[in-house]
Amino acid sequence: MPTVSKAAHQKGDFFVDYEEKVFEDVKAEPGEKALVTFHTVAFEGSIGLVNMLQATRLLRKGFDTSVLLYGPGVTLGVQRGFPTLGDEAFPGHMAINNQITKFMGEGGKVYACRFALQALYGHGEPSLIEGITPINPLDVLDLVLLHRRDNAFILDTWTL
Repeated sequence: MPTVSKAAHQKGDFFVDYEEKVFEDVKAEPGEKALVTFHTVAFEGSIGLVNMLQATRLLRKGFDTSVLLYGPGVTLGVQRGFPTLGDEAFPGHMAINNQITKFMGEGGKVYACRFALQALYGHGEPSLIEGITPINPLDVLDLVLLHRRDNAFILDTWTL
């Protein structure tokens, strides 16, 4: 049987060079916009949280940043908690809600499709996290087209 001659990893050890940055740190030019769209179910994978972090990063880079929740993406924007709304049932349970709240607190805008909210997922506007703007389903495409017209960076997020 082969023997392991390396010492066990210790807390605080580094596995990778996390300080080297290969590309320039791009910042927004004055007036540049970004849109991050979500067509994903909350907690079905990491995409909801990861791209909310990306939206926050775009905002901090100076982009006028909006988030669009449509289809199953509206599930990212509903209030949650257990046993009552706002209570974190386990560490990380409220990560998406907290990130959306932080994003809006830093000046980001979040829109949620009213059709998906009610017709698909049985929620009303009072279910949304405070600060999210509910929009008409016909506004979903127009919001994307407005960003396209403004030459915005658009990050489309889909899971099936």
